[in-house]
Amino acid sequence: MKNKFPERLKELRVQANLSQEKLSKNLNGQVTQVAIALWEQGKRVPNLDAVMLIAEYFGVSIDYLAGLED
Repeated sequence: MKNKFPERLKELRVQANLSQEKLSKNLNGQVTQVAIALWEQGKRVPNLDAVMLIAEYFGVSIDYLAGLED
């Protein structure tokens, strides 16, 4: 199964018209811009706390972020 998190994260961020830096700031600095860039490139995988934070911020499910549902 392909990890869809990188593309889903970037898609949500772009749709919200946010730069990686702005998203980091909107998440109260709990996630760095560098981490967001690495996740979007598929070079790193976020921990569960970060996934939950992003899901809550964008109002989507963890399953959506993981690509388990559309």
